[in-house]
Amino acid sequence: MSLHGRWQISIPTPLGRQDVLLDIVHREGPISGTATQGDETVPFIDPVADGDRIQWSQRITKPMSMVIKFDLTRDGETLTGRAKPGFLPSISVSGTRVD
Repeated sequence: MSLHGRWQISIPTPLGRQDVLLDIVHREGPISGTATQGDETVPFIDPVADGDRIQWSQRITKPMSMVIKFDLTRDGETLTGRAKPGFLPSISVSGTRVD
């Protein structure tokens, strides 16, 4: 198994839980991806994969404009880790493979 594929993650926020669909492309060569929440799809910024761990940043505009830094690890069909949204404290993130 690899990080490649579609993942549904849940991010608890002060405005309620945000469900985000990650499309991660990791075959041969560099890793890339996008995150979709509602009608907004944004590309990963500077994604790095090391084994089952992936780190990246992404710029969002909804519900407010900010950059979120992610650090997640795959364990089978599950992703868990932390997200650091702008100036706010880091939060736990979890999700599962959907493809």
